[in-house]
Amino acid sequence: MMMTVALSSLASLLLLATNVDASPPFVLPEDTSMINQKVMSSMTGSIVGSGVGSSSGSSPLKPLPSSGISRKNSPGAAGRPIRVAYQGESGAYSEKSLRELLGENVIAVARPDFESCYRAVASRECDYACLPVENSLGGSIHDNYDLMLRYDLVIVAEHECRISHFLHANHGVKKEDIKYCMSHPQALAQCDNYLRSLRITPVPMYDTAGSVKLLMENGKGSKLGRKPDRQLPDKCTPANTAAIASVLAGKIYNMKCLDKSIEDDDSNFTRFLLLGRGDSGVSQYLNKNIPSKTSIVFTLPNTPGALYKALACFSLREIDFSKIESRPTSASLLNYLKFKNEQLGKKARNQAENRFRYCFYLDFLESELEDNAQNALHHLKEQADYCRILGSYPQKSKLVGPVKEQVEESKLYKVKDINDVTMDKLPSDDGGVKLNVGIIGYGKFGQFLGQKFVKKHNVKCVDTSDKSKEAEETGAEFYPMFELESFLKESDVLVIAVPMIDFESTVSSLPKDLIKNKLIVEVCPLGARPKAILLEQLPPNADIISSNAMFGPNTSGAMSWDGQPYIYEKVRVRDELRADAFLDVFERARCQMVKMTAEQHDAHIADAEFVTHLAGRLLGSGNILPPTPVSSKEYAALCDVTDMTSCDTFELFYGMYNFNPRAKGLIAKLRENLAKVERQLAAKEAYLAAKAEFENMDRQRLIADCRQLLHEVAKSKGSPLVEEAPNSPVLTITDASDKSSL
Repeated sequence: MMMTVALSSLASLLLLATNVDASPPFVLPEDTSMINQKVMSSMTGSIVGSGVGSSSGSSPLKPLPSSGISRKNSPGAAGRPIRVAYQGESGAYSEKSLRELLGENVIAVARPDFESCYRAVASRECDYACLPVENSLGGSIHDNYDLMLRYDLVIVAEHECRISHFLHANHGVKKEDIKYCMSHPQALAQCDNYLRSLRITPVPMYDTAGSVKLLMENGKGSKLGRKPDRQLPDKCTPANTAAIASVLAGKIYNMKCLDKSIEDDDSNFTRFLLLGRGDSGVSQYLNKNIPSKTSIVFTLPNTPGALYKALACFSLREIDFSKIESRPTSASLLNYLKFKNEQLGKKARNQAENRFRYCFYLDFLESELEDNAQNALHHLKEQADYCRILGSYPQKSKLVGPVKEQVEESKLYKVKDINDVTMDKLPSDDGGVKLNVGIIGYGKFGQFLGQKFVKKHNVKCVDTSDKSKEAEETGAEFYPMFELESFLKESDVLVIAVPMIDFESTVSSLPKDLIKNKLIVEVCPLGARPKAILLEQLPPNADIISSNAMFGPNTSGAMSWDGQPYIYEKVRVRDELRADAFLDVFERARCQMVKMTAEQHDAHIADAEFVTHLAGRLLGSGNILPPTPVSSKEYAALCDVTDMTSCDTFELFYGMYNFNPRAKGLIAKLRENLAKVERQLAAKEAYLAAKAEFENMDRQRLIADCRQLLHEVAKSKGSPLVEEAPNSPVLTITDASDKSSL
């Protein structure tokens, strides 16, 4: 339930969870036994790579028979045209591109930024996203490459869009009246010579189509004598200003075209990718008669010739490339690679080796299901630290499989005007689906969750104790236990936030007829046991999510969930929209979303979590860590761990102990380690004492030898008298003429 900051780095290395249906931020390499199925299945957003504990066999990967994609569950099959998200205002080049590729009858959904396009598809509000990845003049759009690594979407098609700029103005305005021109900075740069020739001053704006829309709104406002919501930039007026955008933008906003094809270079093309969810892959529909392309991303070890060897996997098999580019590796992937190397016993030679790592994005001209490509990918997997297939799709704007069928179906819809096939708002923009979230057990952690849930959903809570005051403070509605029936009836989602030792009895006490068709979410620190209990005791039509928010009310920076790890598994989900609406709370709080099974979670994290809490409890007793005016970062970190873990209930800690079969062994190992340290300290102490004693004996022996030597010297000369000073190791040599001491 509650997890300390000390475990954040361990959780973040697992952020690349595999094959998420919705809002999947990353993909982590899986066991080798799963790679064959993942790479060659229809879900082409899969992985080829060596995961934690994986082996690297040498046999080539073989394709598995595809069962195809059910039309019942495919996008656009619910009696509406498919929705395609794009970045920008209506009329943007991205909309122009998607209409060239998919036709005029698909619904184009305008989104404010690139990530919101990915989120719209991952959350199933849109079926696809049409996004630019490179321009023939401006180069790559790096944001979209980075987002492809964060979200588990798959490429299903590509399209090269000719970028032809048009000069738009309000009706009644002539070209010679234009003094200023608004547009995106890149569009202005591409028309620089044209603007200079007309002595027009460029005015940079956020978007090409948005500039036309702003100009139109101000033009209408001036005619009607109304002040528009957004004003034109300084010195710009509807009568002296134009905008550069696509021909589509001019048609949508009913603007006058003053000139066309005004770009300085007519070789301006932008490559767009059509991305869908993991179940939308089209690789199984490709054959040798369809020119194909496959996009992958991989990382390599920092060894001489690593990139040369990786590229040789393809060149030796005469597989052609169309693009290769490197990008800095994300922090989460870096953590995974660091963890993997530690598992293999490898250590970085210096900090820079861990800090500067790069991902390579590669497009090769062959389908991933071709034998040649399979062998190349298998060969690459043996060398790469991480490798993921982003998609295998047809070249040159060709559509295949379900995408083609959906586009053909969309042609049957009758479109009256452009408003029938455009959208600029999604349900999530208004907060999305509003759920009735019921929290069973309103202790510290229940209240911690309730404070966040109440900002978007209706929150109810029930507890064996009177928590009415706490519920009022957090904005929740409290139900006493005798109103449990009403509480269950009025809740869509039930979050069970009780201690693990009470989990089974709590679940068994719930009336089964009242939790049918509900979403049940467990938030225990260990997941395997609660998951098994829910599967055993809940009715089959109840949805189940197993999760662990590895942070809580005592975590440093608990007020912000940004970057905090949230591990979850959709154990059994029939209502995807409801499940996604619940998980969206954590996604919008920018938690690090980690999709992994409860069993994997326990195997990777349970021991670390138990040891962290055990260490915190040991150090928190007996004033072992007293406050100091000056302390090191390490001491401060220990104090933080102690403070956070000591605030948790003993029931929580006991649950970690009781339901982790390795907990007793860990305690025994800690005892052994403590005894070992004590033995080492005692041995060192005895060694130093013996060494001091021997050094003293050697000193006495040396003094005795010196005495003997001096006696012999004195006797050999015959004249000096050798005397020993009283109570002193210093010898005194005396003769008739001189006295000196030695």
